[in-house]
Amino acid sequence: MQWPAGMEPEHAAVYARNEIKIVGAQSRVWKWLCRAALWPTWYPNCAWLKFENGAGPDLAVGTNFEWKTFGVRVRSTVRAFEPMRSLEWDAKTTGLRAYHGWLLEPSPDGIWVISEGTQDGILPRLAGWSLGGIVHRGHQTWVESLRQVSTTGSD
Repeated sequence: MQWPAGMEPEHAAVYARNEIKIVGAQSRVWKWLCRAALWPTWYPNCAWLKFENGAGPDLAVGTNFEWKTFGVRVRSTVRAFEPMRSLEWDAKTTGLRAYHGWLLEPSPDGIWVISEGTQDGILPRLAGWSLGGIVHRGHQTWVESLRQVSTTGSD
């Protein structure tokens, strides 16, 4: 991950890492991950998402979007984008800043999908003891939902 200064796992109040193996085409997994406009249809922690400046429906470097995740409205910008391999964005709202990245690693029998995220700010500093578990469980749901939709969903 290309962690911004201060958002590295060792400096953030909250850090979550989740991974899962998906048996299927890497291009299909990538498509579902980058098609952010569809996240609300398959990822339960995304209530809605809208792109700014007419971008979308897919993410790309520099894409700005606003969305509701974990019950909080945040603004995000895609900071790193390497097609079929990695995707990273920041997220900001009052009292919180976050950074989330995805890495797709091919293996002989599938694709390892790794999700890492950090949070910092007044809210994570005050509630980090409970927020870490909530974020980890939510991101586990995300990787499992990605596996489900990319192996059974229609293109």
